[in-house]
Amino acid sequence: MTQQDQLHRYLFEHHQVRGELVQLQQTYAQMLDAQSYPAPIRQLLGELLVATSLLTATLKFEGSITVQLQGKGPVQLAVINGDHRQQLRGVARWEGDLPAEAKLHQLIGDGFMVITIQPLQGERYQGIVALSGDSLAACLEEYFAQSEQLATRIWIHTNTQLDAPQAAGMLLQALPASHDEHQHDFEHLATLTDTIKCEELFNLPAEEILYRLYHEEEVRLFDPQSVCFRCTCSRERCADALLQIGETEANSIVAEQGEIDMHCDYCGSHYRFDAVDVQALFHANGHPTDNHTH
Repeated sequence: MTQQDQLHRYLFEHHQVRGELVQLQQTYAQMLDAQSYPAPIRQLLGELLVATSLLTATLKFEGSITVQLQGKGPVQLAVINGDHRQQLRGVARWEGDLPAEAKLHQLIGDGFMVITIQPLQGERYQGIVALSGDSLAACLEEYFAQSEQLATRIWIHTNTQLDAPQAAGMLLQALPASHDEHQHDFEHLATLTDTIKCEELFNLPAEEILYRLYHEEEVRLFDPQSVCFRCTCSRERCADALLQIGETEANSIVAEQGEIDMHCDYCGSHYRFDAVDVQALFHANGHPTDNHTH
């Protein structure tokens, strides 16, 4: 069995091409645990999780990335947040019943992908990509062709069974310095990578996968990076949100519902505040009784 939930970067010694390989089990399972998702959404989120991990690994700085699908289909939103530490979380919102075998366009409808990159230092960047490809991988390849002008191929596989979901993927990319004469090398390596089977990608160690695919090439494999599910919600953040709505509004919710129950869609956590909590929160922060400031 593989050492799961790791991202591997590799480089071809004699070609101007780099690669990535990611294998996810625990991260994927924890994300799906937060809500009872139908099978097509489990698959979509798995693909998006792999895609975001691969994209995060292409970043050359510390910061975060959000990959978001928006559309007019039954799935209005599917989003994964990740950062340079490969800490990922995700959520989807949908309405109604979905066909069991629904694909990207049936789920999202007329939609687009928004990629938001937020460095800890520097300018925020946002790219918007039409969902013109048949798959998420094809749409991402189009994104790289448009925004980076780098030849890129992406492979994504998911296994959505509830007891042991698996998601894995690979990325090949021409290096920025490479020229047209290296295009043949890239195509050759992409053709080799096309032969990968999903069972191999799920179950074999990275070294063995790379040897099976590229045993006639010299490949330099770098130390792996661990990938994990991590939600950024907290009771403190919920308390800050309550301070924003003001004490009068918070008290009226408690009077009507008995408590304020703040639920995180990403991880399923509940943060509950009763009348005593609300009073303590506002008085500890020196807020007057009527605070409508935002």
